[in-house]
Amino acid sequence: MTVTRRELTRDDLTPLARAALGRTPTTVTRVRGGSKKGVYRLVFEDRSTAVAYVWSPDEDLWDAGPGDPRDPFSHASGLTLFTAAADRLAAAGVRAPRLLHADATHTHLPADAALVEDLPGGTLEDLLAGDPAAASDALERAAALLDALHACTGPRFGKVAVVDNGGSSYGSSCEQLVAERALGDLDELVAREPRVAAVHGQLTDRLGALAALVRPRTSAPALIHGELGPDHVRVTPDGDLALIDIEGLMYFDVEWEHVFLRLRFGRHYDALRTGNLDEARLRLYRLAMHLSLVAGPLRLLEVGDFDDPAFMRGIAEHNLGQVLTLLRTAS
Repeated sequence: MTVTRRELTRDDLTPLARAALGRTPTTVTRVRGGSKKGVYRLVFEDRSTAVAYVWSPDEDLWDAGPGDPRDPFSHASGLTLFTAAADRLAAAGVRAPRLLHADATHTHLPADAALVEDLPGGTLEDLLAGDPAAASDALERAAALLDALHACTGPRFGKVAVVDNGGSSYGSSCEQLVAERALGDLDELVAREPRVAAVHGQLTDRLGALAALVRPRTSAPALIHGELGPDHVRVTPDGDLALIDIEGLMYFDVEWEHVFLRLRFGRHYDALRTGNLDEARLRLYRLAMHLSLVAGPLRLLEVGDFDDPAFMRGIAEHNLGQVLTLLRTAS
C-alpha cells in the first residue's frame, strides 16, 4: 500500500488555531520533512507564527498503524508520546517547542493534533554547514544539553510515556531488544537486498557474537532522544538549543544515542563524545543501527510517498556499505 499525503489547508487548520490562540492564520504551509506526522507553519496577521503537528494516518508515510508503546522501538508517533516527552524534557530542563494546545478528541481535525511554539532560526545542521565559527559554540551547548539529558535516569528502560506512568516494556534488557530487532531487520532485508542475502548467515553469526560479549548492566537507563541528529536540534537567534521530533524519547542505554550521534554528526562528533561508554555495547549497537538504517529507508520507499526518494536510497546505500565494512573488518 502506498501512502499519499494530502496537504492540509488554512481552512483545515483554522479551528485548531482558534481553539489554541483565538486567532485565524493568514497562511499555512507544510514544513518540509517529517515522515510520521504532518508539520505546518501557521502565519498570523501580525506575522507571528506557530506550528501545528497532525498525527494522522494520511500524514504518516510509514503506513505503520498505531505502535505498541511497550516496545521501545515501536512506531514513535502520536500525541500521547509527544506530551509525555515534552513534560519529561521540561522537568529535565531541556528545551523543546512549548505546547500551546493539544487536541486528542479530534474536535478540530479528524486526528490527534497539537499547536506548539514556532522556534525561530534554523537547525544545528544548517549552522554546521554554513557558519563554522558559530557552530563551535553551538556544539559546546549541545554537549551540555546532552549531559543534562543523559543525567536523567528512569527506573526501567522504555518509552517515557510508558515508564513515567508506571508501566514496563517488553524484553529483558536493552541489548536483548537491540539484538532481536537487528535480526528482524536482517531477515526483512533478505527479500529486498541481494547483497544482504548473500551474507545473511555471516551477519547472523556476527550479531550473535557481538551480543554474547555484552555484560549485564546494573545502572539505571538514561533519558535519550533516540534519533538525535543535528536536524533535530533547533538553534534560536540567541543561541539557545531545543530538541524537536521528541516522540521517541525513552530511557535506554546511552550507547544507543552515541552510536546515532557519531553517525549523524560525523567529524563534529568529537565535541559530543563522552567517556565511560561500554565498547561491547557500542559494537553491537553500531551494527544494529546500520542494519536499521538500511531496512527502514527501503521499507519507507516501498510503502510511502517520501518527497526525496533519491535521498532515502542514499541513506540505505551508505548504511549498507557500513554493514558490509563492519562484517569484513570482523573477519
